[in-house]
Order: sequence, then structure tokens, then C-alpha cells
Amino acid sequence: MKDKIKNVQSLEELQSLYAETFGKNGTMTAKLKTVATLSNEERAVVNAENTELRQLFKDKQIELENAALNAKLATEFVDVSLDTQPENRGTLHPLTQSLKELSAILESFGFTLWTGPEIEDDWHNFTALNTPEYHPARDMQDSFFMENGNVMRTQTSSIQIRAMEKTGAPIKMFAVGSTYRKEMDATHAPMFHQIEGLYIDKNVTMSDLIATLRAMLSRFFERDIEIRIRPSYFPFTEPSVEFDMKWDDGKWLEMGGAGMVHPNVLKNCNINPDEYQGFAFGFGWDRMAMLKYDLNDLRKFYDGDIRWLKNSGF
Repeated sequence: MKDKIKNVQSLEELQSLYAETFGKNGTMTAKLKTVATLSNEERAVVNAENTELRQLFKDKQIELENAALNAKLATEFVDVSLDTQPENRGTLHPLTQSLKELSAILESFGFTLWTGPEIEDDWHNFTALNTPEYHPARDMQDSFFMENGNVMRTQTSSIQIRAMEKTGAPIKMFAVGSTYRKEMDATHAPMFHQIEGLYIDKNVTMSDLIATLRAMLSRFFERDIEIRIRPSYFPFTEPSVEFDMKWDDGKWLEMGGAGMVHPNVLKNCNINPDEYQGFAFGFGWDRMAMLKYDLNDLRKFYDGDIRWLKNSGF
């Protein structure tokens, strides 16, 4: 057996010989089963043979493994003089990058992040936001309703309601998430992303709102941004405004909606409007990403085309 082990030429052959020796029906296994019937001298001989054979197998395995490794090293090597291969690192999607930047800005202003469900009930998506049953925002052409009366949330304002219901006032929070409406073109998608801010306290004014919007846009676009506000209407704010931003070509771009929170909304959240007041604002960060990264079609965000992302600098 010792000579057989020494003459083995491969690990496969060694494994087969080991099975013949120490397997269930191996020769050494058979000897070991008789140890209990042997004399002390005979038992010592069998145990010594068992130990010696196991060590021989182990040494031969190491010898064969080293030989195989040396043979592989002789044929496989790295030519350090070759040019390095270009790295193909993954990058953040522009929407993800924009959200990270906007969230960091608002958190630096003292706002706290809140999230909420994408399938909402009527109360949080409409009624608590001072949107009565006859309001056109409930129209089936705009919203995705379900058979049980729930709706794919049309705005992240529903998260503001949940936050005020839970913590009351004062509160300074922002909400992010996907929203759903029945529209689709180069600047609109049936699923888009919103970010909204809410600040309720005893002495919050419209001036605080304007200053917050201007500071947020200037930080995000890394330049001094001029903004203007225009009168508008939203059922959950009074007064309501839309805010525009002056862009590189001198044109005014509509960015989002804002206003002072309607007293009815505060009452619906058990907050006394005679004691507290505040502002809310909301916009799509998809459009913010389009402007900052000079993209021209909102639908490209969702195509999953890596080539487009690379050509766009991401």
C-alpha cells in the first residue's frame, strides 16, 4: 500500500485509493473492525499502520496539490506592463442623486423626513386636505381609483396629514415618494416623484416660505437663484401660490406649488388654527433633475437604458 500511495499521479487517483483503504469496505477499515479481538501487541501494530497510512495520504495530497498549483502558475501570469482595463463602475441614477441632494438640503434647514403608503384612503389623500367630493381632482381621468375606494396617492401631501395627526404642532417635516396620475408626455409621467415640505408653528409667515424656497433652489443648483411667486389655487392652502425660477436663458420656469396651510386642514389634524399657522410646498424632483443635468425627456428616466445614462454623464 505504501508503494501504491507513492506512485499515485493525480488527486483523483489518490481519492480512489483512499476510498479503497479507508472507505466503508476499505482494507484498513476491515482491520480496524477487528481491533477489539486482538492482543495488545497486535492492536498496537494495526493502530500504527492506520496512523502511518493516513499521514502518507495527507503528505501525498499536499504534494499533488502543490504540483498542480505550480503547473498553473507556470502557464498563468499577469503581465504588469499591459495597459490597465478601463473600470466600469456603477453610478447613482440622476433621480436618486437629486433626491439625496434635496434631502440633505432640507435636513440642513431643520426639516425631518417622513414617508407614507402609496395606496391611500380617501381621508388622507383628499378629504383631510380640504378636497370635497365634488372637487375635479377626484375625477377618474386624473386619479387611479381602486374598487374599494382607495386610490394610488396623487400627491405626497397625504404624508403631511399623517405627520400632523401623529405629532401635532409645532412640526417641520418633508415627505418624498412616488405619486400617480393619468398623464404621459415628455414632461409628465403616470408615476412621478414628489418632495413636499411643511412647517407649522406660531409665527410662520409667507416670507419664511419664500426665503426657504429661494435658499433651497440656490443650494441645489449651486448658484444664486431668482424666484417669483404667482397667485394660484390649491384646496389645502390659503393663500396659494406657484413659484417660478429664472433660468439661464432668462425665461421663468414653473417649479411647483406652495402656500400657507388652510385652516381647515389644521382643524382636520386637530391643530388649532387660531394658535398655529404655517406653510407647505411641493414639486417634482424629476424636473429638478432634468434641469440640473440638462436632460430633455422625462420618460428617459424610466427606460433603463445604460447607454443613455452614460452619454448623459452618469
